Amino acid sequence: QQVLCFDAYVEDEVLEKNQENYRIRCYKICFHLEDDTIQVNEPTLKNSGLPQGIFIRRHRIPLPPPNEDQFYTVQHFNIGTDVIFYGRTFKIYDCDAFTENFMRKIGIKLNPPVRCPEDPYLKMRREKLECVEPLRPYEAFDTLGQFLEFDRKVLRFFCVWDDTISVYGDRRDLILHYFLCDDTIEIKEVLPHNSGRDATSLFLRRGKLPKYGPPGIYQPGQITDRTVLNIYGGFTENRMIGYLLDKYKLGKVEQAFYKDSDLAIGTAINVWGRRVLLCDCDEFTKTYYKTKYGVENFTSIPCKPPSPPKIERKFPPYTGFGSEEDSLRSCIGLVPTPPRKNFKKFMEKDSYGSTSNVLRFFAKLITHKCADTDRLFVISYFLSDDTMSVFEPIEKNSGYTGGRFLQRSRVKKPGQEVFKSELSEYIKAEELYVGATVNMNGYLFLLLNADEYTLNYMEKNLHKFPYSDFNLALQKVKDEKLKAREIKQIFTALDCKHTKKVDYNTFREILMSLTVGRLTDQEVITIARHYRIPDEPCPTLEVLIAEAHEQLKKNTFENFERFLSTCMYDDREKKNVLPTKYIRRLCKSFRLPVNEDLLATLLSRFEDSEQQINYRSFFSSLNWRENPLPELEPQLCLKERCEDVWLGMPSPIPAKFIDYMTLLKDTFGLEDE
Repeated sequence: QQVLCFDAYVEDEVLEKNQENYRIRCYKICFHLEDDTIQVNEPTLKNSGLPQGIFIRRHRIPLPPPNEDQFYTVQHFNIGTDVIFYGRTFKIYDCDAFTENFMRKIGIKLNPPVRCPEDPYLKMRREKLECVEPLRPYEAFDTLGQFLEFDRKVLRFFCVWDDTISVYGDRRDLILHYFLCDDTIEIKEVLPHNSGRDATSLFLRRGKLPKYGPPGIYQPGQITDRTVLNIYGGFTENRMIGYLLDKYKLGKVEQAFYKDSDLAIGTAINVWGRRVLLCDCDEFTKTYYKTKYGVENFTSIPCKPPSPPKIERKFPPYTGFGSEEDSLRSCIGLVPTPPRKNFKKFMEKDSYGSTSNVLRFFAKLITHKCADTDRLFVISYFLSDDTMSVFEPIEKNSGYTGGRFLQRSRVKKPGQEVFKSELSEYIKAEELYVGATVNMNGYLFLLLNADEYTLNYMEKNLHKFPYSDFNLALQKVKDEKLKAREIKQIFTALDCKHTKKVDYNTFREILMSLTVGRLTDQEVITIARHYRIPDEPCPTLEVLIAEAHEQLKKNTFENFERFLSTCMYDDREKKNVLPTKYIRRLCKSFRLPVNEDLLATLLSRFEDSEQQINYRSFFSSLNWRENPLPELEPQLCLKERCEDVWLGMPSPIPAKFIDYMTLLKDTFGLEDE
């Protein structure tokens, strides 16, 4: 990338032309040091009429005869010398600074620069143009230069025409376009929706806008670009009648038009007798004024009128026929339409697979009737459509048939007027938590417990269920710091075997008594679930297979031959093993009706050290037809003692045992002594 650059010229003889006998053409000789190649370029000269640019392309140039077997090198170049390229003599008269420095370093002494002769024809033209001074110069109208510089560049202002003082007049929103190429203006009107006006393409056609319009009517020929005077030649027969430009422009009609300097935010312009206020502009307009005029303040003016008072729409009260939403739709439109349901919420919160999206609570009835105090209910809240249902478990020898107590429907909040214009408010999921009292159509239910899915859902959505926030619940326990020693003594006294754990019922009673009702049952469950001790170690392989058999029997799944045929087809090496990822993907694709956690545990038990599984033994163990296992014995569910008067069916407790020492350490910083 090191190139020597020499300035040279060539004298070309010009034949059969009186203006010049020879012509001087300048060139740039570039010598590339990496491969001794030479390229000759002719600089572009304006209006020369000659093809210019690359005169000789880059290559190695041979010496003139009789040394045509040799090529030019760096030693052949010097200032004041001539080089011959293919019969043309190039006279070198100068070089650049890099070339001069390089030649000096390699030991070549450069001659002093030589003056390049001037082209005689160019000199003649320059002298002729300098001496020519027109006697009657015409006025120059440089419209082309302005057009080429500012074409497609438009200033845009947002403006308003307030015509409210006129009869039936109103405010009109306009957009003003100023074309910089020819100083013309056009205005478009922004019609709001349902304005009642005919849509027009333009409010003002593009043209120059006079400042003091309307200016009146002018006679033909009054408005011209130039003013001329007639020249009278006398009474001779050879008189000549001519015209001369009037430099004083006597009688010319002066017209003032709006320019870009006249437009600014807050300025009111005259649009043919209409007062239009400029309120705002776009970013290009701001940049243009900031660059050309140095304007910095572009504070917009609010051009929108104050919104009219909103008329409250009143509907007739509910008649009692159908649902409230259905009756309301008949009042909104002439043709009644069915009420719209939240289809997106239904698709997101509808039950799919193991995700039920149903919150279930155990509850009891709050009543003064002794016969109804022992009745237990299961309240289900469906998140897909905010409906609720109540089911009473069937208990033998209880005297109650059980079954459905309340069919699935939305439940209104108590204390609302029945026949009113507004829609009723319904019970939401955020109002349900363990320990809450729910009024459902006049029946009071106390929520005693919830299933595992409900507790997990509430802990994942803390913004809706603050009582499931572990940090808030633990803070209430920390507020009882003065009772720290007392709490520890109570836990230690009840823990006779010093196992550092207590059962859930004991844990609940201690916290509820010491916090004096500040904690709700939901918060106690949240703390207990955080400090619970795992029940049992991992079950054996036979127990896991038996659980899988139960799930497969419920879904009557027996398509195990298809599993084996697919695995044998993919087992190209016939080793009877396949990767664990492949077996998992195969079970998912065939929709094996086994829970994801149980399937992952089974795959980990059958996996070897190379993360492969013997598919024959795996699927044969799952085949409950050929390899049946004895059914699992149901585990006894411990009774949760939530209320003294509740003696009915026990509900599953959140945790069997709680690590109270870790709780005391996290809340009060107490260590085991």
